[in-house]
Formats: sequence, C-alpha cells, structure tokens
Amino acid sequence: MPFSKQLAARYDSVEDDHLSLRDFKLIANLIGDEVGIKLPPAKRLMIEGRLRKRVRALGLPGLDAYASYLFQRDGLDAERPHLINAVTTNKTDFFREPEHFDLLESRLVPDLLALRRGERQPLLKVWSAASSTGAEAYTLAMVLADLVAQRHDFRFAILGTDISTAVLEQGVRGVYPTELVAPVPPAKQQRYLMYARKPGARPEVRIVPELRRLVRFDRLNLMDQTYPFDRDVDVIFLRNVLIYFDKADQEKVILRLVSHLRVGGYLILGHSESMIGTAVTMRQVAPAVFQKT
Repeated sequence: MPFSKQLAARYDSVEDDHLSLRDFKLIANLIGDEVGIKLPPAKRLMIEGRLRKRVRALGLPGLDAYASYLFQRDGLDAERPHLINAVTTNKTDFFREPEHFDLLESRLVPDLLALRRGERQPLLKVWSAASSTGAEAYTLAMVLADLVAQRHDFRFAILGTDISTAVLEQGVRGVYPTELVAPVPPAKQQRYLMYARKPGARPEVRIVPELRRLVRFDRLNLMDQTYPFDRDVDVIFLRNVLIYFDKADQEKVILRLVSHLRVGGYLILGHSESMIGTAVTMRQVAPAVFQKT
C-alpha cells in the first residue's frame, strides 16, 4: 500500500475509534470517585486521545477493547495507575504566577521567621501539594535557597506530592526541556541549572544536586481521608487543582491540608480559585493567600 494511503488508513482508524458513552461514563465515574477530578462529556475526545497511548502500549485493537479490559476482564487493578497518569492534567511551569514567589520572599518567610525568633536556624517546611513534574517545587527551592544565602538564619525542606507516578518520576530526576526553564531568572539559571556539554536534538537541563537534595517527592491522592505528612508545615501551595473538584471535595481537601499547617502558616491557592462558600476560616493576606490563625 502506498505510504499516503497507509497514513490515510491510520488516520481513519483513529477517527473511528471512540469510547461508547457508557464506557466513558464508567471511566469518568471511576476517576471522580478515586481522585476527585470531574470529567464532563466535553472532555470525552481529550480522554480518548490520551487513552490511545495505553491502547497501543497494551497491544489492544481499540478503545472498546481497552474498556473491556478494564471493566470486564479484571484489568483495572494493574491498569489503575496508568489510567490515572493518562487522564490527569499536569500543566505546570517554573515561576508560574510569580507574584506568589515574590510575596513568599518579601513577606511570608520574614513573618514566619519572626514567629520563631526563639529558635536557632528554624526549619521551614513548604509543601507543593499538586507538584506535577516538580517545576513549582524547584521554583520554591530556588527562591528559598537564595534567601538562605542572604539571611543565613533558617533552613528549609520542600515536599512535592501528586497523584501521577509518571510526573513524580520526572520530579525526582529533575530533568526538563530547556524551553520549560525560560521563566527562571538568568542568575538563578546560572546557580541552579546544569546544561549538557553536548545538547541533543531537544536540549535539556537538570536541577543541581544541591537543590534536588532539599526536595522530596511522594505520591498522594488528595481524596484520601488522611495525609501521612507532618502537621507543622509553614506554607502549602495548592494552585490550579481545586478547579477540577466539585465544591464538596474542594472543602474537604482544603480542611485536610489546613490541618497540616502550623498556626501562622500559609495556604496559597491559584488566582482562579477561592475559598468562598467553604467552612474554612483563615485570614486572607493577599490575593489567593490565606493565613491560619
């Protein structure tokens, strides 16, 4: 068959390969129940596109066979982490919504340290609660490392958590396409990024080991009833993830996270998110920034 006809045949086969409405609803309900993410019918084509990679990886003939494998042939236990990895959205950038990092440096850290004047070299604990590939966690590490170099009066540790094992693996490696680190200020690029001597077809950089050692990554489902982490965290970033949850789940997640903050600690949401309508009572100190009192 001529190459052009092969491409056309492949294109047609993809265009004709869809989840039935019933199977999409089963997958949407599963994801909603397990990780809290709501998948309305408008997301159907997007989910199909992502799941086709799993269809190919498993050697299945199409999406119908994939759904059958999940729900009729007891493949769900083995496939569950891959399914979650496939359907979760992992949009992230270094220095995304930069005003939050400016505020952390200029006001939040000084205020937190003022509350702990009696301690020698207090340890500030910062949690990136939807860390994706680690860009937010390493942004925090860069900002705090610069502050430590200026002040010499505190230490810090950063925890990054996510539901997706695939993005957590990238966070642990600390390797990113060069274009992704473009928002990192030049001075920080020089201090905290390593460039390959012979870049490949797609140049990459790696976070320096001194910074990687200060960031730990762990898997966490925000829908879990309890979180196995410290309850004296100073700052929690939970940005641009609540928009995927319904109101009831948003409130439960926020309440659980706030229970891990020390008094005086801060919760930082995305600018498009709000705690209006929840039972959480915190003092708002800046747009999308709340303090536990």
